[in-house]
Amino acid sequence: MNKQRTHWKPLPPETFDIPVHEIRRGYRSDIYFWRSKVALENARLNTSVLMQVFQKNRAVLCGIDEALAILKLGTGYYKDRQKAYRLFDRYIELKKKIRKLYFNSKTKMLTAQEQKLDLEHELDDLWIDTSAEIVVHTLRDGDEISPWETVMTIEGPLFQFVHLETIYLGVLARRTKIATNVRKVVTAARGKPILYFPARFDHWYMQGGDGYAARIGGAAAVSTDAQGEWWGASGAGTIPHALIAACDGDTVKAAKLFDVNFPDTNLIALVDFDNDSVNTSLAVARELGDRLWGVRLDTSNTVVDKSVIPQMGQINPTGVNPQLVWNVRRALDKAGFNHVKIIVSGGFNAERISEFEQQGVPADAYGVGSALMDGRYDFTADVVLVEGKPRAKVGRRYNPNPKLQKHSFIVNKR
Repeated sequence: MNKQRTHWKPLPPETFDIPVHEIRRGYRSDIYFWRSKVALENARLNTSVLMQVFQKNRAVLCGIDEALAILKLGTGYYKDRQKAYRLFDRYIELKKKIRKLYFNSKTKMLTAQEQKLDLEHELDDLWIDTSAEIVVHTLRDGDEISPWETVMTIEGPLFQFVHLETIYLGVLARRTKIATNVRKVVTAARGKPILYFPARFDHWYMQGGDGYAARIGGAAAVSTDAQGEWWGASGAGTIPHALIAACDGDTVKAAKLFDVNFPDTNLIALVDFDNDSVNTSLAVARELGDRLWGVRLDTSNTVVDKSVIPQMGQINPTGVNPQLVWNVRRALDKAGFNHVKIIVSGGFNAERISEFEQQGVPADAYGVGSALMDGRYDFTADVVLVEGKPRAKVGRRYNPNPKLQKHSFIVNKR
């Protein structure tokens, strides 16, 4: 085990927005896991098992820190399950009530929130935290993993953590997908920055974890503050098409408006609004001079930029193609604006970025969106040892991994 791995400390549980009471109750788990927990508890089967977690692709692992937080907060049992059921049902009803009262009565909403907080305290008092009784070994976020490689093991009485399987597997699958996809485009870009732009292609609630996974994969920047929350970054980006439209379609006016309001931000002008990226880039550069940090080309894949029309018949002319980037670069350099960088976006993935890099296209950074949501990296958890003896289902076996690091959970004192 190398020094870097030895000194690794996972992000603390409070980093993550984990619905503690919902995972403890099995509310977000496949019901058969919760029923298994109940059955084991009722039978008082305190059998110790070793649960082994893996997936079947080459990938960049992510979600381990979050999975550890879930195990820390969710391992245990209720000392009075029936009472906990009643309290939790009220808890869920209050959550619904609070959402409704937000639009009807702020005073009643605050009262309901206080009632919900009281229920949370009562549920906490009913919960027996046994996380210190399990032994967890994992790889770390950012590790490159092989098919079937064991990334995590959990050892202890199964009834204490069986209800968490849905949750931690889902976290690992989602975060690993994002980190792996980002790493692919980062590798393809050969050191040029990758700007993580897929927020609009998925549910807003995913942004915090996805942004962290993008960082693990090597993204240089994210587009929302929420995406940077877990690692202390802010969203990056300047001018959208909507702002240009609101400025009567005048890109220069939009860029100047942005400059006045955000003078400390690198100004990147979006220059495809009029489908004349060369002349729009020059117009913005002449107006803003050294203040212009870069221009972004985002021509639709169904459109041919005006500067590319003379090359039609020799190249694929649509969208942000290599010829368009060269046209803009040469025009800016000829006019003395060598300092202006070119960012390209719109339908880019690892293959397309590789093509640009192999051809030496003078793009300085790549904005990538929906391609970073592609693919599946499904994780599986199997009981492979029971009381230290092999007990895996047919087709599975204990697959120890010497790279795993042990984690100790300390019971919080209140």
